[in-house]
Amino acid sequence: MQGLMMADQLRVAGILEHAAKWHGDTEVVSRLPEGGIHRYTYAEAHQRSKQLANALLKIGVADGDRVATIAWNTHRHFELYYGVAGIGAVCHTINPRLFPEQLVYIINHAEDRLLFFDLTFLPLVEKLAPACLKVEKWVLMAGPEHLPAASAMPGLCSYEDLLAAESADYAWPMLDENTACSLCYTSGTTDEPKGVLYSNRSTLLHAMAISLPDALNCSALDVIMPVVPMFHVNAWGLPYAAPLNGAKLVLPGAGMDAASLYELFESEGITFSAGVPTIWLGLLQFMREGKRRFSTLHRTVVGGSACPPALMKAFEEELGVTIKHAWGMTETSPLGTAGHLKSKHAHLSPADSQAVRVKQGRVVFGVDMKIVGDDGESLPHDGVAFGDLLVRGPWVVGDYFNSGTPGELTADGWFRTGDVATIDADGFMQITDRSKDVIKSGGEWISSIDLENLAVGHPAVAEAAVIGVPSAKWSERPLLVVVRRPGMDVSAEDLLAFFKGKVAHFSEPDAVEFVDQLPHTATGKLLKTQLRKDFAGYSVA
Repeated sequence: MQGLMMADQLRVAGILEHAAKWHGDTEVVSRLPEGGIHRYTYAEAHQRSKQLANALLKIGVADGDRVATIAWNTHRHFELYYGVAGIGAVCHTINPRLFPEQLVYIINHAEDRLLFFDLTFLPLVEKLAPACLKVEKWVLMAGPEHLPAASAMPGLCSYEDLLAAESADYAWPMLDENTACSLCYTSGTTDEPKGVLYSNRSTLLHAMAISLPDALNCSALDVIMPVVPMFHVNAWGLPYAAPLNGAKLVLPGAGMDAASLYELFESEGITFSAGVPTIWLGLLQFMREGKRRFSTLHRTVVGGSACPPALMKAFEEELGVTIKHAWGMTETSPLGTAGHLKSKHAHLSPADSQAVRVKQGRVVFGVDMKIVGDDGESLPHDGVAFGDLLVRGPWVVGDYFNSGTPGELTADGWFRTGDVATIDADGFMQITDRSKDVIKSGGEWISSIDLENLAVGHPAVAEAAVIGVPSAKWSERPLLVVVRRPGMDVSAEDLLAFFKGKVAHFSEPDAVEFVDQLPHTATGKLLKTQLRKDFAGYSVA
């Protein structure tokens, strides 16, 4: 027997439709790449998204066609999220920080028909265009006054001209909820980037889940600014969650530097934000230098890579901003866990509470996870045993787009994340390393993340990375690679002594090397494959 409820489909366009109807006067504010601040309402965003839908249909965009974007967090990008998905096409967000050859590979692999890009990326796109075999039309996301005098890009036009020619009279079709709506590629640090194809259903369920109090706790009382780019796993779902809840949405454009972000935090009254650790490390230094404080920001979520405990502590004690840890990946839409305590933790000492909160958090409803050993058997949730982390759920990838090879699923349907983790009795998961980054020394496993978190707790360390290097006796030993804070000095001996008594003796780094900067992936994570190349041939006694 089936239930007797209405069979409405879960559709991305329905989110903006809801926001326009019930939160129509709530603002969407964005800093434009061409300069200036743009502000309008959800009602106006909805109208322009329908104009975009009419324009795409006139061009001939059909169900399932991929429409690419190379763009910052702006109101135009926001409109593309909804206008493209709303007609049954796929919004393919592309990370401009990837290498040019990777960008060409992604555009051709996705078989993008149209490509929308911000003015910032005009020089980049002009170089890419001749090698992008399937792109039929190029759209500059600005007014016509910014179009170049001449271009080899076929059908180049301005976004504003495209919309101005169309009516807002459009009714979103009642798509099947499993229709694809967006496409994101992994950063491809070890092999070719792989495409993750999200559905309307998975995206809307994810937006509802991250809105929960024990997830990102979004509400109509919030002013939300995603610092994480919209080309990085759809800005962690916040461009969907904000209108779903009726929250004011602020989009920072290309201005991701600390001064530009701080200006928006204060002028727009931001209450909640999200980004990777490198953003918050830079912002913390900016705040300290100017003895600045936030007047409205009171919480943020940090993901993408492990948040150093020292950063979490500094934001709370110095700035009054609570940092919530979260974990996820492109393949999980991305949220899998969030670091909210349970009622049983209310009376913990500050130190014990911090020890729980630095973990990656508890699973949100809709995601299940487990850890397994080398034999594939499940390991206990005791906070001690660590193994390969597996996940599954309605917004977890089942296979990669147009892959031609088997996905990363186990025979019984779990996704292999590539992370090594522990899970404790309360369900808190902690990443101990990427499976390829664990250092195996004399039969013991050493977590590079634990050592990195300790290192950045030293007042003279701006950033740190740990990799395994060859050892004749132990097979591998930890090498600590450090970027000093500007104007501060610290020796290798000082840093090695800093670890004494804080970790097991066998886990202490054997050597320290100083560099001007560390390599990062296109999404801000430490690029340890490059570090291993840089230190190839390095060994410790």
